[in-house]
Amino acid sequence: MEGDREEGKSFKDLGLCEQLLEACDRMNWKYPSKIQAEAIPHALEGKDLIGLALTGSGKTGAFALPILQSLLDSPQPFFACVLSPTRELAIQIAEQFEALGAGIGVKCAVLVGGVDMVHQSINLAKRPHIIVGTPGRLVDHLSNTKGFSLHTLKYLVLDEADRLLNEEFEKSIDEILKFIPRERRTYLFSATMTSKVKKLQRACLRNPVKIEAASKYSTVDTLKQQYCFIPAKYKECYLVYILNEMSGCTSMVFTRTCDATRFLALMLRHLGHRAIPISGKMSQSKRLGALNQFKAGECNILIGTDVASRGLDIASVDMVINYDIPTNVKDYKHRVGRTARAGRSGVAISLVNQYEKPSPDRNQLGFVGHKIKELGGKNGKKRGGDDDDEDMDKATDKYMTHRNVKSSKKMKK
Repeated sequence: MEGDREEGKSFKDLGLCEQLLEACDRMNWKYPSKIQAEAIPHALEGKDLIGLALTGSGKTGAFALPILQSLLDSPQPFFACVLSPTRELAIQIAEQFEALGAGIGVKCAVLVGGVDMVHQSINLAKRPHIIVGTPGRLVDHLSNTKGFSLHTLKYLVLDEADRLLNEEFEKSIDEILKFIPRERRTYLFSATMTSKVKKLQRACLRNPVKIEAASKYSTVDTLKQQYCFIPAKYKECYLVYILNEMSGCTSMVFTRTCDATRFLALMLRHLGHRAIPISGKMSQSKRLGALNQFKAGECNILIGTDVASRGLDIASVDMVINYDIPTNVKDYKHRVGRTARAGRSGVAISLVNQYEKPSPDRNQLGFVGHKIKELGGKNGKKRGGDDDDEDMDKATDKYMTHRNVKSSKKMKK
């Protein structure tokens, strides 16, 4: 967080207790980021918060630290609940709570889909201090798990709040609000602010303090943004060329569909790259396995849909490639926010074809052109299991059929 730190302030200046100062030191957090420096004092005063900050700027610490300090003052089970739009982000938030609270015995439970509810119920029976989960699975437990209640909850946090207020989560959020007490502290944090957040502010926040540590759609200064204007039929060639030229980098490639992630991952593996897909069609165990392999460096290219664009903090990501242009500026910001985090540098490249417009505005991005490089040679070695050829054929047929139909329709227009 050094690149986004608040000059002249330390965590001690914010009013944190000695145990949490030691925890910050263990995490190698030397100075608070801007969102932490502005949010933590208000949170320690017991105020509701709406926080807007750049991706990778330490938003989790901004709400986790004051919650843990309050927990130290008044320890009780089911003290705080943090909601996340994705399973992977929920797991990451819980890991950060456990790391910060390791010295004070904090217990967390993660409630996400794709995992056995019975195992989660056993963890809830241990009466953890912090609940982190996705809205749908939390509603399932509140409705069906005997003895589980949040009627004594003191803190509710909505991380990536703009996404949580989409229609897909609206019903679950309304149900959760019925199960928890009105007398509580509520925090909303997001990298992008929408009118829906303002709607929830009126519904469940009390005289909140609004903290804007970033403008609405800004990106960090250490991020170099480029786009490559290319013919649609050569997209795969340009992608492979860029990855070959940046072969020493750790990269994330974003696509629009789950089939595309699988097709590209298999194609790249056959060309010798260490690529692995992640998408909503994969089981939770496979999604976590893919993330762990990527974090551990076993694979240096992660091909994902927007399920991987929210909140994931993977320090080593050097480059983000938008293989498919996102549908709106918010999604673009979250995607490119996977690199250039916590003061580090990074590059984001968007592949734009003749049927698309670059997003954000073309004038805000540098133009980069690449020649098509002959494939083969140094990257000709295949990787993968014995079933890859069959999987490759299926993924290729499905993805290419969809792509050709789509292109044909655009040509007719």
